[in-house]
Amino acid sequence: MSVIGGAAVWLDRPHHDGSALYVEGRRHRLGDRVAVRLRVPRGWGETEVKLWVMHDGDPLRLPTRVAAEDGAERWYQATLPVDNPEVRYRWLVGRADGYHWVTARGLFDRDVAALGDFLLTVYEPPPAWADDAIAYQIFPDRFARSGRVDVEPPGWARPAAWDDRPARGGDAAVRQWFGGDLFALAERADYLADLGVSLVYLTPFFPARSTHRYDSSTFDRVDPLLGGDQALIELSAELHRRGIRLIGDLTINHTGAAHEWFRRAQAARRGETAPNDEQGFYYWPENSPLDLGIWQQALDAQWRAPARPGVEPMADPPPEYVSWLGVPSLPKLNWNSQALVRRMIAGPDSVVGRYLRPPFDLDGWRVDVAHMTGRFASDDLYQMVARTIRQTVDSVKPDALVIGEHFFDVSRDLPGDGWHAIMNYAAFLKPAWSWLADPALDPSIWFLDVPLPVPRRTGGKVVATMREFGSAAAWPQAAHAWNMLDSHDTSRITTIGGGPEMAEVGTAWLLTYPGIPAVFAGGEGGARGVTGEEGRVTMPWDQIAAGGGERWDGGAAAAVGELIGLRRRHVALRRGGLRWAFVADDALGYLRESDGERILVALARAPWEGVVIPRLDARPASSLYRPRHAAALSLTASPEGLRIGGEGPAIGVWRL
Repeated sequence: MSVIGGAAVWLDRPHHDGSALYVEGRRHRLGDRVAVRLRVPRGWGETEVKLWVMHDGDPLRLPTRVAAEDGAERWYQATLPVDNPEVRYRWLVGRADGYHWVTARGLFDRDVAALGDFLLTVYEPPPAWADDAIAYQIFPDRFARSGRVDVEPPGWARPAAWDDRPARGGDAAVRQWFGGDLFALAERADYLADLGVSLVYLTPFFPARSTHRYDSSTFDRVDPLLGGDQALIELSAELHRRGIRLIGDLTINHTGAAHEWFRRAQAARRGETAPNDEQGFYYWPENSPLDLGIWQQALDAQWRAPARPGVEPMADPPPEYVSWLGVPSLPKLNWNSQALVRRMIAGPDSVVGRYLRPPFDLDGWRVDVAHMTGRFASDDLYQMVARTIRQTVDSVKPDALVIGEHFFDVSRDLPGDGWHAIMNYAAFLKPAWSWLADPALDPSIWFLDVPLPVPRRTGGKVVATMREFGSAAAWPQAAHAWNMLDSHDTSRITTIGGGPEMAEVGTAWLLTYPGIPAVFAGGEGGARGVTGEEGRVTMPWDQIAAGGGERWDGGAAAAVGELIGLRRRHVALRRGGLRWAFVADDALGYLRESDGERILVALARAPWEGVVIPRLDARPASSLYRPRHAAALSLTASPEGLRIGGEGPAIGVWRL
């Protein structure tokens, strides 16, 4: 590693990732022999290179050969035996100063744990169309109204005018009803096609007692407030007609307390009806090893100190059942029940299977709080649930996609035979926030699950975090992780970054980075919000039509559209590998590379010293992107390499 102008230049170190340049084949099977390659810069001084592969629990030290070389680098190749369903491997590189390891977390001159090793599995990768997916999240109540839904609002709802600001938290945020529906979303399908997205993710559409609908009262039909089953059928058809896929949102960790299953279970427990299967769908005091009163007090203390916006108060009496984080309205499902497995997740007639089939024809599911599902006290049925859902999806609609909501380390939870990938809070959103955060950001804004202010970290720390968490999954999962800058559960990125300049830097990052980029509706127009609830803003269609207004930043929307188009045009941005080029406190640069295409991306959050990148001796073509709010980073060729200027906040995207 060289330090030039205050930036650490990383192109002078060996590199490997799971992309097609380095690993042969997209799908692997037990017994395969797979060609894998290591790229080593000329002059690095290697004396020996071996492939270190875990085989039946013991390492193989396999020879390599030089498969290609030029004046800049050598490519070493080895044959990796796929003799176990999950194969972990790393590279052993000898040098005069001792041996070095190349793992998914980087280059080390010391011994390191296997958790950061590269991982190759025999599990079916995500569907091929997901390689190119660009996602758009929609909270149905806030997107658009059609006038076709003639249903009286239920007693829980508090009607709001379309231009009202969403409540920041508490009971009002749960009940505030703006009246968006799925018919209207179908009518706006051309907007989505013109923006360039290829995948729409809807938050829940089942009936409930809230506008977020994570407290479902049935899974048998679409909420009449959204237009009912017919509205979802029409939406699916309109999107598919334009080549846009559609996935739904399914809560399998809990239901609402008003759910028909839970009410039947309670009625049987009270002796009002005969015993029924639904009694086994939930956890009760007699089948819990925990004292639920003490358990709930511990959860209550977590949420009340400090109070978390948008979470209802806990019940004071000892609970009669286990619920999601002790919230009484969300009783937790007990996956020991085989009747629940059959009804909810197993087979074509289950809830999971039914909506994948015509006439709804969904293209997959996002699974809510996936990391908690099946886990309570001594029970850990997480993998069983994930694999059963995947088996149902694969049998009903083999090219459907399953994304698990996951906030934390996935090293135990994402082998690849359950969820195809996860919502990437740990390896993208959180580190991105900690680099993009406004120095003057309101300290009351939580760093997601951490009840403390959002930190502002250096580029080195941010990249180390991204590599550490990203290394926990095999490349097919990491390369399809659902990357976001915000969602319905978080503050908006324009608020976090302090304005449109930093939001644009973040958007350029999102749309040039490996994974499935996901934009939350309104984010393209600069939506703001301190909490997830406040960020669930309505779409100001009159201002969108006018090209801008108080609630719509036309320049930001144009930038998002251009960056989406850029990703769609360049295969390296969709399917290429990731090689970090340089890292400075206030600037980051990386290469996206595929066979025949190399793109350099540089991002700066503030003015900095600039950097010269050696070894990239090809002359850069003209810039691929002209920023709207941020500055444009300059790039010039010199005998030493490519010089990137010190502008900031700024963006540069170049094809080399």
